[in-house]
Amino acid sequence: MKKEYILFDLDGTLTDPMVGITRSVQHALRAYGIEETDLNALCPFIGPPLKDSFMKYYGFSDKQAEEAIGKYREYFAVTGIFENRVYEGIETMLKNLRSSGRTLLVATSKPEEFAVKILEHFRLAPYFDWVCGASMDENRVRKGDVIAYALETAGIKDVSKAVMVGDREHDVIGAKEHSMDCVGVLFGYGSRQELEAAGAKTVAATVEELEQVLLAW
Repeated sequence: MKKEYILFDLDGTLTDPMVGITRSVQHALRAYGIEETDLNALCPFIGPPLKDSFMKYYGFSDKQAEEAIGKYREYFAVTGIFENRVYEGIETMLKNLRSSGRTLLVATSKPEEFAVKILEHFRLAPYFDWVCGASMDENRVRKGDVIAYALETAGIKDVSKAVMVGDREHDVIGAKEHSMDCVGVLFGYGSRQELEAAGAKTVAATVEELEQVLLAW
């Protein structure tokens, strides 16, 4: 069945946010006396909910993790948000998908306010009918919850006509919660093993390959 609706993750799928996210995490960790000089060591923070990552990788308590998000945003909201770049070929792909009649959405665990600013900054916003993200209070941050919000916002009743695109297992797992297919991408921050183990329908190594997969449906 033709996939009329395509939901895209943002970080690691449309843009490479490595510098902005890792520097923001670095800034937050300093508030707790933790000095992490290797930004590559902080790349696991790209994709999953921040609270989960602070708890998983640095042993923060629930309360500390919530406080750390505030510290993270001190840097991210001003500087880190634009320390970012669009993957080569993304805009062409979006243009071709729109021309083929697809409806495009963003479904990201990044706060919606930040996602909108990033898409507007890089002039990608016009390609999307809806931009759906996490809430600033973290009540809606899990990918499954964000996808539910996106489906409701767009009025999508038949999920067989929709597909999720993302670079981490969270995208695949979130899509499966709603019985949706997910295409994993390898130009972001997840591995083929991670995506296939989570149950991705297929995996695309490049933006060009991703476009071919989506247009073939």
